[in-house]
Amino acid sequence: MENIRIRQAQAADQRAVWACVRAAYSKYLVRMGREPTPLHADYEALIAQGVVYVLANEEEVRGVLVMMSWERSLLVENVAVDPRFQGQGLGQVLMAFVEQQGRKEQLDEIRLYTNEVMTENLRFYHKLGFEEDGRRVEDGYHRVFLRKGLR
Repeated sequence: MENIRIRQAQAADQRAVWACVRAAYSKYLVRMGREPTPLHADYEALIAQGVVYVLANEEEVRGVLVMMSWERSLLVENVAVDPRFQGQGLGQVLMAFVEQQGRKEQLDEIRLYTNEVMTENLRFYHKLGFEEDGRRVEDGYHRVFLRKGLR
């Protein structure tokens, strides 16, 4: 990949982060009948907290990752790849980064959730070795919780 790297997002990235997330989740609006949770996130605050990462080259943000330590886990709140760059393995690159960070922090596992209608995400995470840990309705969203051990 040409000069693409993952780095912590900066305040100047906020607009690009929002645009990437909006583009990535737009296909789910009709399927879900409402906006997915990542479209309601306060990216300014999350960037200031240091929990947002971007997959970018010099010109543009191609992917976004929001993750934070939670108990003995690394919680992935959001993984988004701009649709113009989907199908190039960038989601796998972002998730490999998550695993690398989790191992570096000596955490036990990675946890995440997705909406049950986001079937592509479920297939993607299962392919990466994640196991379903339960399903619940939270705030009106039908969520599937997944986890992957790091030890």
